Order: sequence, then structure tokens, then C-alpha cells
Amino acid sequence: MRIIGIVQARMGSTRLPGKVLRELSGRSVLGWVVRAARSSAALDDLVVATTTEPADDAVADECDRLSVACHRGPVDDVLARFAAALRDRPADAVARFTADCPLLDPGLVAEVASVFRAVPGLDYAATGLGGTLPRGTDVEIVGRGALEEADRLATGYHRVHVTSYVYTHAERFKVLGLGYPPAADDLRVTLDTEDDWRLIQAIAGHVGDDPMPVGTLVRWLRDRPELAGINAHVRQKELQEA
Repeated sequence: MRIIGIVQARMGSTRLPGKVLRELSGRSVLGWVVRAARSSAALDDLVVATTTEPADDAVADECDRLSVACHRGPVDDVLARFAAALRDRPADAVARFTADCPLLDPGLVAEVASVFRAVPGLDYAATGLGGTLPRGTDVEIVGRGALEEADRLATGYHRVHVTSYVYTHAERFKVLGLGYPPAADDLRVTLDTEDDWRLIQAIAGHVGDDPMPVGTLVRWLRDRPELAGINAHVRQKELQEA
């Protein structure tokens, strides 16, 4: 089974414009995500899906520097962007990544890919459905057929969230949620605000330029509640707020 990784990335952001190209311990935030995806050794191809907006010329330039393929498509219809990026690439499934999650764990990517390959007929597998990992570390993989069906049928906010049509229509698709107790979903290491950035910089300052296994990351943050509290007040947007 061929699994392709697609990283959605753009310079536009309501709360933190340009976040994906901020420098973190010597490489861009996008560079961290690309490096983690590649380091998993679980993907057969990798592409960054950005927009056709002039501001995202900078993302395309960074893709050239990182030697990663770049597809450009609509700003708000991210599902269409994914479907188009996939169209001419041989793949049976897509691992979806967002460029504002630099602390992605390569080992977790490999584990979810292994599960997806092992379960016959699976349409979607994700750690996020279990609600046990810190926000910003989850991994999800969607079958090509399910993604293409979503592209045909999905409307509204499902066009922005790419996979949400699939996992909210479990009657149509074979969906699997992976849990990793004890719960750590109260922790937040995604990048959406300046306080998120302060925490992620503190973590990178500790680990340097190396991915941290998610279990190690959770234990490290639990031992430092004063750091984990930096962005504890940040409210994640609801699915329907896209």
C-alpha cells in the first residue's frame, strides 16, 4: 500500500500570519514538519499543498529549499487542494499534516501508517479521535477512495478541514480511532498564537533540532506545569468555525 504525505501550509493565518516559515532552532516550522514526515520512513511520497496567493510564493520557495514537491491550489477549499495534489500521484492513502505542528513525532507517523496498512478495508485512522494526545501531535491517514468521495460530497466547513466529512460520517466509512492513555489532550503544542510560539520555542530550546517522541514530550511538560500553562488559555476553534 502506497501512502503519500500531504502537508497543508500557507502564510495567511487569522491569529498568527507567517507562522509556518518562522525559524525554530535553525529551520522553518514547515521544515520541522517535512523533516518529521520524512524521518518516519513510512511514506512513499511527500508534497506540500499551499495556495495560489502571492504571499505563498514564499512557501513555494521554502519547498524548493527543502527539496519537497509543492502543489498550489485554492485558499479556502483545502479539500480540493488535497484532491488535486493527489490526482497525478500514485497512492492508496493520504497522511494529512498541517504545517503549524512542528513537534510531529516520526515514530507516531510510522505507527499509524503501520496500523492503516494492517487493517483491511480501512478508510480512516487517527489518533485525534481518541482525544488522548496533545493538540499538535495527532496523526491521521485517510484512504484515497474516502478522500475522493469526500471531495465529491462535502460542503461548508468540511471543505476546510479535509478529513472531517469522513470521520463524522462513520456510517459511510470504516473509521478507527487510536488511543494513547493516560490522556494528555489538555496540553497544546500546535502553533496558532504568540503564546503557542513561546511554549514551542521553550521546548525546542530544550531538545534542540531533534524530534521528541510524544510520550517523552508529555512527561517533559507534566514535569514543567509553569511552561505547559503558557498557552493553556488558548481556545481552539470549533470545527464549524472554519
